[in-house]
Amino acid sequence: MARSVPPLPVVWPAAAAAVSAAMLATAHTFQHFGFEPCALCLRQREVYWVALVIGLAGAAALRGNRRRLLFLALGALFTAGLIVAVFQSGAEWKFWPGPATCATSGAGVTADSLTALLGGATVRPPACDEASWRMLGLSMAGWNALVSAGLAVISFGLAFGRGRRA
Repeated sequence: MARSVPPLPVVWPAAAAAVSAAMLATAHTFQHFGFEPCALCLRQREVYWVALVIGLAGAAALRGNRRRLLFLALGALFTAGLIVAVFQSGAEWKFWPGPATCATSGAGVTADSLTALLGGATVRPPACDEASWRMLGLSMAGWNALVSAGLAVISFGLAFGRGRRA
């Protein structure tokens, strides 16, 4: 006898957590191979860390009408990630300037402080306005924007949808 597939509202919190974990794993894999994250890259990761925790907690604990709040929270998180990713993509394409922290990858760490720390060696931290990698014309931030947009649409669709509820 074939098992029926649970409706999307039932599996979405766990699925959102799984996609968040996959995005974090991808980011850390790129970093392992020498693609150091900039300040905006780290901001985008924060969204996925929070979504991972909320998705796992929601999958384990929330049922019924409280799921709507979970879907709204996930939608808001993924929208925040989308905004940061679009901002970074625009800075990479020179549509607008990046933030003042654009040349740093850590709190309080600047190119000057790293140069002083290394005894005069020239160090250039990753910049938010330069794409270090592109595939099919999109940078990592561009791909993140697409993934974040899809996750936000699904989350808000479930929150406001009139379809099958679990």
